[in-house]
Amino acid sequence: MAGAMGALNPRLLRAILLLMGLGLASYIVVPPLYWHLVEALGSSSSSCPPCSCDCSSQPLLSLPEELSNVSFADCAKRDPEVSEDMEKNFTDLLAEELKLKEAEAAEAQRRADVTLLEAKKLASQYQKEADKCSSYEYLVKKQRERAEADIC
Repeated sequence: MAGAMGALNPRLLRAILLLMGLGLASYIVVPPLYWHLVEALGSSSSSCPPCSCDCSSQPLLSLPEELSNVSFADCAKRDPEVSEDMEKNFTDLLAEELKLKEAEAAEAQRRADVTLLEAKKLASQYQKEADKCSSYEYLVKKQRERAEADIC
């Protein structure tokens, strides 16, 4: 490290990269080798017969029969008529969803309006009760004043 404190030595950098490369390569290569060795050494003492499956004939991804589509390969092709039908179907679905959302919004607005009307009715009723209380309080106050005047 001649000169700069933060500069890395090229040899040190090369050694670090070499170690990282060897570590990555061993991480990728060693597990399969380990399992092949264990399989080779353990097959003579194993009580289980070897599996008899031909994995090369099976597809990498297999779907259940209910979900599989025989014309799956045809799906990748772009058919203008099917594309147009799908687009119409998609727009119909979007329009239907929009109508449902509008209906839900209208119903929510109606419920809010009903709730507001009920709240206004209750507020009016409470105001009437408060006015009655105020008028009775006024009458009681007047009656008290008269009674006090009569006593004196």
